[in-house]
Amino acid sequence: MKDLIRTLTEAYGPSGDEGQVRALIEDTIRDVVTELRTDSLGNLIALKRGSGGGKRVMIAAHMDEIGLIVTHIDKKGFLRVGRVGGVFAPTLMGGRVRFANGTVGVIGWEKWLRSNDAPKWEEVFVDVGASSLDDAPVQVGDVACFDRPFEELGDRLIAKAMDDRSGCAVLVQMLRELGESPHDVYAVFTTQEEVGTRGALVSAFGIEPEVALAIDVTDTGDVPEATPIAVDLGAGPAVKVMDRGFLAHSGVKEWLIDGAERLGIAYQREVLQAGSTDARAIQLTRAGVPTGALSLPARYIHSPSEMVDVRDLQGAVKLLVALLREPITL
Repeated sequence: MKDLIRTLTEAYGPSGDEGQVRALIEDTIRDVVTELRTDSLGNLIALKRGSGGGKRVMIAAHMDEIGLIVTHIDKKGFLRVGRVGGVFAPTLMGGRVRFANGTVGVIGWEKWLRSNDAPKWEEVFVDVGASSLDDAPVQVGDVACFDRPFEELGDRLIAKAMDDRSGCAVLVQMLRELGESPHDVYAVFTTQEEVGTRGALVSAFGIEPEVALAIDVTDTGDVPEATPIAVDLGAGPAVKVMDRGFLAHSGVKEWLIDGAERLGIAYQREVLQAGSTDARAIQLTRAGVPTGALSLPARYIHSPSEMVDVRDLQGAVKLLVALLREPITL
């Protein structure tokens, strides 16, 4: 999956502007699904029709990434910016961003080299090489994403937007390998997860699934002095038990755990005390949906250099393919 992950992570796709990512995925899966459509919020919905007698299963991974939105341009051409999603100021200084029109900018700070404190948002600016307001190559309301190349360190992969393009890659690879299933499998590549799981909410409402999963990244507890969490990079995908916005359906959770143990696939159990995923929105759709989440361990989430281990992604694909070829009993 490495080439696919490189392609997806290097694409531009902030919340609300996921079209480039959607087009790449659509071209990749067109020949392996029964139906393919885009809904009014930009979600890409791929149906792989089952052989019959199964359930209507929705599996979601979000296409969007965090970004910076231009809020003001001063008379010297410097950009003031706000956040699109969970961007943290300490990760920004000296970094580069790229806008949809290709403009590259450098992130600066008013107190550069004069303070050891964390930057305040009102002190952050972006330098796009302009010398005045009139020659600024972008406008108020334009959005930039981190600009970093994909890098490979053996099984460890580094890029911006691994959250959640790595999950999209898992979903694409699952569709490629699934073959025949008794279930109608809806693979949904969602929009606007980073600003409130909006795409998942509307797509699940339309699909009305009987069982659902979200595929997304989760934090790890294996770096120096990390906040304790029983998830390590390279130790297998993690079955989510709960996070700040979601409690997994017990039947779906045990379906994943029992399957991993029966198949001999390495897995971990995840209890995350911050953040949430598309699973929260799907679970609360209509009269409620039995929902779980399969998480991909990642370091440095919501930074320009998110790190995953390809073996965790491969384990997630293997587990999903095996479970979806069998009857589902919750």
